[in-house]
Amino acid sequence: MIVRPLKTRIFWEGEDIISFLFEYAGKLKERSVVVVTSKIIALSEGRTVFPNSAEAKEKIIKEESDFYMKTKHVWLTIKDGMVMANAGVDESNAKGKLILLPKDSFRSAERIRSELLQKFGLKRLGVLITDSKTVPLRAGVTGVALGYAGFCGVRDYRGKSDIFGRKFVYSRSNISDGLATAAVLTMGEGREKYPIAIIENAPVQFCQKVRKAELKIKLEDDMYRPLFSGKK
Repeated sequence: MIVRPLKTRIFWEGEDIISFLFEYAGKLKERSVVVVTSKIIALSEGRTVFPNSAEAKEKIIKEESDFYMKTKHVWLTIKDGMVMANAGVDESNAKGKLILLPKDSFRSAERIRSELLQKFGLKRLGVLITDSKTVPLRAGVTGVALGYAGFCGVRDYRGKSDIFGRKFVYSRSNISDGLATAAVLTMGEGREKYPIAIIENAPVQFCQKVRKAELKIKLEDDMYRPLFSGKK
């Protein structure tokens, strides 16, 4: 698998994301996955606000959250079925504003994929929209998939045999987050200006429609449920 980040100019709020991708994507190959950071998707949608105060920022975080809990450093939140800090509300590389998450990353991914398929005459192409996340008890951030189109996000091993013939009961591979982590590693978190990456030869199953719920686990079934006993 090859992950190739693309250096670009600064993407400004209100710009057309499709035109920006056409400007930098080059000639895409069949069976590629185009990775786009969620920040420029949000900027294209105008998903920004000026915080007047710390209280205003807190209010925005709560409004963006399905669940929120105050911790030592951040608000621990659930949004769109994912645990994240501050509901994804971000101040980095925002020029004094707060950047929210895209309205619907799955819909954005499908729109981008449709435009790229038509532009380059491809049949099998994936689009992945990423953000960064932390993992409990581990320093630093890794990548997470907020939305994707054109490939299956999960590889299911349940009912299949391991190398000694034992049947898997729970095992599933999170393909979308794995690709997101690889891409975010190359795209960086600071001044790199790599908001796009192209993944080639990815071990994915391409498809026409994705199941948005395939990665989600109900809170009552999740092993981390005790951490959210104070749900608001």
